[in-house]
Amino acid sequence: MTTDLSASNVPRSQGSTTTAGRGKRPRPPFGVSTVSLLAVLIALFSLIPLGYVVYMTATTGWETAVSLIVRPRVGELLLNTVLLTVFTVPLCLVLGVGGAWLVERTQLRGHRWWAVALAAPLAIPAFVNSYSWVSAVPSMGGLGSGVLIATLSYFPLVYIPAAATLGRLDPAIEQSAASLGLGSWAVFFRVVLPQLRIAMTGGALLVSLHLLAEYGAFAMIRFDTFTTAIMVQFQSTFNGTAGNMLASVLVFLCLILLLAEVRSRGNARYARIGSGAQAKATRLPLGVSQVPAQLALLALTALAFGLPLWFVLKWLFAGGTEVWAAEEFMPALVQTLLYGAAGAVVTTVVAFPMAYLAVRRPSWFSKMLELSNYVTSSLPGIVVGLAFVTVSIRVVPGVYQTAGVLIAAYVLLFLPRALVNIRSGLAQAPKELDEAAQSLGKAPLTSFFRVTLRLTAPAAAGGAALVFLAIVNELTATLLLSPNGTRTLATEFWSKSSEIDYAGAAPYALLMILLSAPMTYLLFQQSKKVAGQ
Repeated sequence: MTTDLSASNVPRSQGSTTTAGRGKRPRPPFGVSTVSLLAVLIALFSLIPLGYVVYMTATTGWETAVSLIVRPRVGELLLNTVLLTVFTVPLCLVLGVGGAWLVERTQLRGHRWWAVALAAPLAIPAFVNSYSWVSAVPSMGGLGSGVLIATLSYFPLVYIPAAATLGRLDPAIEQSAASLGLGSWAVFFRVVLPQLRIAMTGGALLVSLHLLAEYGAFAMIRFDTFTTAIMVQFQSTFNGTAGNMLASVLVFLCLILLLAEVRSRGNARYARIGSGAQAKATRLPLGVSQVPAQLALLALTALAFGLPLWFVLKWLFAGGTEVWAAEEFMPALVQTLLYGAAGAVVTTVVAFPMAYLAVRRPSWFSKMLELSNYVTSSLPGIVVGLAFVTVSIRVVPGVYQTAGVLIAAYVLLFLPRALVNIRSGLAQAPKELDEAAQSLGKAPLTSFFRVTLRLTAPAAAGGAALVFLAIVNELTATLLLSPNGTRTLATEFWSKSSEIDYAGAAPYALLMILLSAPMTYLLFQQSKKVAGQ
């Protein structure tokens, strides 16, 4: 006897029909129109700093604007900024890519330890690095000192993505090039390096934007940049016209960097296509270069991480127990934790509507909304701070210097850190599970919380951690917008170091490093996870 198991003879229960096979998308938790409206409002909100710069430039008048922009002082600042970028970015690329290649592709002894050590300098804020170097060499100042401190502070921004990219590159192309007679160096420059273009251009962009935004590190060594000049103008004339014009030039430079990065990225594809598993890369023997390589990495990590930590501890012991008075540092620690936690939570929540549209409803519209956030986040904190100062005073004076305004500035500055992580988490959460939950009668909001949000939670937590790290080390926007009586670790460190009370500043520097270290390690681990390691 045979049994017919065709679909026409099998009873079908009411709950067995799913929408996955019909190509339907799950409904958003609050409806498509509501999620789209929220994303549009967030995008418009994120354009406040850019709108502020455009408005202030337009209302200044053409003749006044030209006279304030085309003057020797602006030329001096522009020259300093260009030279700083021209020297620092290539050095960061050499150190970052070179360190990543040694760790990922050579028989470097202790390569696992070096992999973490080269990312560790990211846990030390640039202004703490500058404080340590000034402690070591009090006469430091000028362009050379700025390049040194910036390079040691920011080369991990190139190293981390370069190491992640090297970890997932298919070595088959390299092996083919070697079989054709190319030597190790020729394979590196002609095969490996071109495949690192996206990581290198992205890292170079991050370094460049940090150079434009950094205030504390350069102010401490008396090296003038647009950011330090804008802060001086703000402190002397409270948001005067000259400072606004400097901000417009700074924003223009940021937009040029963004366009240059998009253009240099190219349209080439680097994904492996084909059957079979990816081969494991063969580590190249270093031979007689083992000792020089070890010494070079040791010198780099000693200068970038060891020296700052040493001088922080030195000043800490020099200050004795008095600098650890609880009434001094505990309020700053508590407020830093509160602002960091609140900013991280709000930023993560705000990022969800835009990430949901980008993953579940992709279109040119969602891409434009997402791009608006990246443009704003590329602006220096001082520009965002000036924008909120002006808007809050002129439009809603009651909110000026409130915690809400400061958290709103944090959201705009660091939204992409949460957005990228949440978008990745949503992409890995199968929408079919959401569809199945809704087909079984669950409301869209219920299915979102019980299915999608639970699957996305680890990625969202990672994004929140990165936002928390950024807030802990943020200085310029906090100086401009914090309510009266606010004491964060960064502002208290800056206050005491500006008074040459280096011993009093040491506890705040150490606490920032201790708070930043776990988040830096999380960032490093995330990069390895993306690489499949």
